[in-house]
Amino acid sequence: MEKKSWSVVDLPIAHDLRGNLTVVEGTRQVPFDIARVYYLYDVPSGSERAGHAHRQLQQLVIAASGSFSVLLDDGRTRETVFLNRSHLGVLMGPMVWRVINNFSSGAVCLVLASRHYEEADYIRDYDTFRVAATERWRQAG
Repeated sequence: MEKKSWSVVDLPIAHDLRGNLTVVEGTRQVPFDIARVYYLYDVPSGSERAGHAHRQLQQLVIAASGSFSVLLDDGRTRETVFLNRSHLGVLMGPMVWRVINNFSSGAVCLVLASRHYEEADYIRDYDTFRVAATERWRQAG
């Protein structure tokens, strides 16, 4: 079986009578220093977010509240991951096309990123991504 460019991670939970706490620390629960944090919320029903890949950026995507689906594609493997627990996330390496959809009411998509925003790092056209991904896999052997 080929190695995917993403994985589902189960983050640690500190259980307490007052509620649960989950911590994400750069270079501990994620293999990178966290350079940027952003979140998506109030996404209208039926809308999609993302629809792009990154050349170098790594990300951890978490359903901080509610649920949504993440379609992942690295040029060889495609998978849809449904996130609905705030201690689970999808850790993505570079060159993963992603589409986030099926947002529940009140969903909050929390994203931790390895780099600051750089427009040049984005691949926003799927056909361009497929060519770049095919070349990447060819070079990797």
